[in-house]
Amino acid sequence: MKLTITREKLQEGLVAVAASVPSKTTLPVLANILVEATKDGLRLSGTDLDIAVSTLIPAEVDAEGAVTLPAKKLVEIVRELPSGGVRITGAGEQRVNLECGRSKFKLLGIPKEEFPRFPAVKFDKAWRVSSGDLQKLINHVAFAASVEESRPILNGVLWELRAERMRMVATNGHRLAKMDVAASGGKESADLIVPPKALDQIRRLFGPSDEIEIARSENHLGFRGGQTLVFTRLIEGPYPNYEQVIPRENDKVATVDRQALAGALRRVGVVASDQTHRVRLAFSGGIAKFSVSTPDLGEAHDEVAITYEGDPLEIGFNANYVLEVLKYMPTDEVRLTFKAPERAATVEPVGWGESASYLCLVMPLRLVD
Repeated sequence: MKLTITREKLQEGLVAVAASVPSKTTLPVLANILVEATKDGLRLSGTDLDIAVSTLIPAEVDAEGAVTLPAKKLVEIVRELPSGGVRITGAGEQRVNLECGRSKFKLLGIPKEEFPRFPAVKFDKAWRVSSGDLQKLINHVAFAASVEESRPILNGVLWELRAERMRMVATNGHRLAKMDVAASGGKESADLIVPPKALDQIRRLFGPSDEIEIARSENHLGFRGGQTLVFTRLIEGPYPNYEQVIPRENDKVATVDRQALAGALRRVGVVASDQTHRVRLAFSGGIAKFSVSTPDLGEAHDEVAITYEGDPLEIGFNANYVLEVLKYMPTDEVRLTFKAPERAATVEPVGWGESASYLCLVMPLRLVD
């Protein structure tokens, strides 16, 4: 292996790949980055066995070869190098010399044969999607996925790919987010359950103007854009029928300033129970009243001006869930709909001129007088 590469390009490639390297692992080779000098340039790859990232960066390659090198140390060394050309040469089967200006390093690696193989995903029948549309879905939906391990299927994000649209749905059983965007990149339909960690890599690695190819094997998904590849293991199993829980008959509607609603929830939430974070909301006329009463702490009251249509309603919510939903709403005003104190409420953006439909749902908490 012999090659020369700019320090900037090398650092760029390492930053792209290093996030997929696990911080703790019982398999030493997983703490390494696979460094491959090829006729096309320098390919860097990392994996934690669930997600793999690989990227090709321009380099002058004099002799091809491959080895795995410690990710953490390699990133730290390159970050501290002066600007200029970096010369990388193999010095024996597992040793690599790295030179830049007057700085010289020798690193001991692990043979590339011990590095896990990437899944066999074929891109000949790939869907093609705009990275901007995909980022929009990820940014507004992935937050709602569960982090509890009791129901692994809810730890994933449901991604429905159709000929004319893409939809993502995520829920933890207490709140739900769903978004649709128009699409025209594939002929086949598919329902995929993707780990949020993989979607975070997509958000990080691809720019909004990129076009991404997406292909699947039986239990893996591959993303390809430019010179970068991302592979992830899919979560297997049937996703719950989320359509059943989305209310169709909510007849009480409140329109409110998002920041004002969030501010009142944060204020009264300070004295809410640490277990339930329960806040009572009372809607009537042009006012939403917020109240909390916690026996060992005290009480809090607040109000916000709203536009409200429907009979008066009192309903309880976990303030944290509502605040989280409001954080991802893309407009200054939001519309909330209700049916009854024990039925799910919906939250939607008002006046969002995007070619996307977005809805969040929050389950209520039983009020205790």
